[in-house]
Amino acid sequence: MERWTRLVLRLRWVVVGAWATILIAGGIAAGKLAPLLSNTFSVPGTSSEHVKQVLETHFGNRADGAFTVVFELASPATPATLAELQAVTDRAATAIPTGKAGPITAAGTHLAYGDIVSTFDLASAKAYSDPLRTAIGTPAGVTHSYVTGAAAIQHDLDPIFSQDLKKGEAIAIPIALLVLLFVFGLSLSVTIPLVFAACTITGTLGLVYFVAQLAETPTYATNLVELIGLGIAVDYSLLVVYRFREELALGRTKDDAIVRTMQTAGRAVIFSGAAVALGLALLVAMPLPFMRMLGIAGFLIPIVSIAAAATLQPALLSFYGRRGTARRRILPGEPADPERGMWARLARSIMARPRWYLIGGTAILIAAATPALWLQVTPGSTFGIPRTPQSVHGFDLLQQQVGPGAIAPTQVLVDGGRPGTVTDPATQAAMVRLTASIRADREVASVLYAPAGRYLDPSRQFGQIIVAGKHDYGFPEAQAFVHRLRNTLIPNAHFPPGVTVEAGGAAPQGVDFLHQAYSTFPPLIAAVLALTYILLLRAFRSLLLPLKAVLLNLLSVGASYGLLVIVFKWGLGHSLLGLYHFGQVEGWIPIFLFAMLFGLSMDYEVFLVTRMREAWDDGDDNITAVAHGLERTGRIITAAAVIMCAAFAGFMAGRIVGLQEFGLGLAVAVFVDATLVRSILVPSLMAVLGRWNWYLPVWVARLVRVAPGR
Repeated sequence: MERWTRLVLRLRWVVVGAWATILIAGGIAAGKLAPLLSNTFSVPGTSSEHVKQVLETHFGNRADGAFTVVFELASPATPATLAELQAVTDRAATAIPTGKAGPITAAGTHLAYGDIVSTFDLASAKAYSDPLRTAIGTPAGVTHSYVTGAAAIQHDLDPIFSQDLKKGEAIAIPIALLVLLFVFGLSLSVTIPLVFAACTITGTLGLVYFVAQLAETPTYATNLVELIGLGIAVDYSLLVVYRFREELALGRTKDDAIVRTMQTAGRAVIFSGAAVALGLALLVAMPLPFMRMLGIAGFLIPIVSIAAAATLQPALLSFYGRRGTARRRILPGEPADPERGMWARLARSIMARPRWYLIGGTAILIAAATPALWLQVTPGSTFGIPRTPQSVHGFDLLQQQVGPGAIAPTQVLVDGGRPGTVTDPATQAAMVRLTASIRADREVASVLYAPAGRYLDPSRQFGQIIVAGKHDYGFPEAQAFVHRLRNTLIPNAHFPPGVTVEAGGAAPQGVDFLHQAYSTFPPLIAAVLALTYILLLRAFRSLLLPLKAVLLNLLSVGASYGLLVIVFKWGLGHSLLGLYHFGQVEGWIPIFLFAMLFGLSMDYEVFLVTRMREAWDDGDDNITAVAHGLERTGRIITAAAVIMCAAFAGFMAGRIVGLQEFGLGLAVAVFVDATLVRSILVPSLMAVLGRWNWYLPVWVARLVRVAPGR
């Protein structure tokens, strides 16, 4: 680290120039990113994905690239009115290069609707929302016309994501500035975290832009990178700048102080960044493109931050120097001597009664985690979005008449095995039996099938039955119907040998998404725990401290899950904060929260315990070393956590339920981790363990290639 840091200092102009180039190039790429993003939940290797591919290849349509046109009629629908609207829809479909209009159907007395399908994926199809609306216009006899469906809703949500991101930044950045002023005082060093954040965020978004060229990337990626990137940048800058000041106060020269800072705080930052990256990198192994791409976007944040911490950070310290980082206090803060401040008093109190602090803190954490037993997940829902866009209003009108399944239906695909066989009498008889049993199901609003037209492919090998449900695809009732359909209704239709029947569409895809995600989740947890333990074993040079960190982190994540239940399922957040009151949590959130939180919480663990390790290596006894670490880092950890919580509160300020849940989960976990876990439970447990904290057999030290402790 010393050789590397001195090399960076010699090339500081080159380093800053390189990051300035990254800032500009990344900013340009970020401006072109939004049109490439979309939230799609494909599930490779499942029956629902096979149905999707057959519909695209043989029927010429994709469910995620389809639009639904909804007409509010001035007078009751008649066959003549529907024929006129059919002609309008047929002409409008030409606004999409591969568009093809389906039949216009009456829905109630004064409402009519029909589909326009295409072969485009969601990210490409959404660009045709406005041209399609212009082509539809307001036909004669229609009071209002709406273009809805997955593509149109995604198109209308894009500006909402952008507005919510700006709202989140408007919350996070002022709070970050206030906290930085509290810690750094009136000093130019306040700008170091902001420069660091600007470079790392734009650099990461530039990389995401290139990734989005290769694969569908979730819309959440931008919010994820910008707000989490801000929190990480401030975290790392706080620790490094604060330590640089300490080294200068000891009388070191500027360059020597930077080298020593990078050997201590810089090393801690790199280890903590690696822990964050490690958790998110394992998401890349999940067999779900949505989760994998979110994992890649999240993984790039700490990777770019590590690169900036190892290069840009020491270069900036060299330019700012002693004068640029000098503090002029403008807000009340800690005494100049940390051994006489609040954190020193807390440390002495914990060291005097460690068992009481340990028992009390653990009881609070377990109580917070207990509601997680009532956690339920959903693959998503169209009800967790704002109702103001016209596409959502059209969806609401339609679902009031025929149910939400009219927009996102279940599609039953019958494969006769070879061309011409789906029209065989035995197969058609089974399809009639299946249609009748589906129509009788309590969850079904309507069933559409005929042995002709859009229900058969040109080769007559495949047929499709379209089922509109009474509930949105993410609701438990819709999920239960999928299980009945697959396990009971289809087998009981008694299709001839050689005929295969599969269920696809929104609800079956949601069932498959949750099954794939949560069958992969336990191995993911095991891998994160094992790799995190090994990483911290090297960082702390101890057998017990990494195990303690892993167990406490699991409790922190559990508390985060518990608060999600209390706030969203039990409605506390709706009554207090105006958040959504929703019985389920989006399925990707617990998994992504676990991966993200397990890494982020290691930030504070590494910051705290590495300082304790320094004191122990310098010859202090266990109690003194633990108290010293808390005294020296408590203020920094608290300040960093406040800024991180502010960044995550930016997600909660949004109007999308998934981001609200994600933001609350992250904010709660970081707050609990920085206050209860790192400030109370870690020092109290370490005080109880005594010398065992630092136990590392020589053979283990040799195996992981670290120096054995004393």
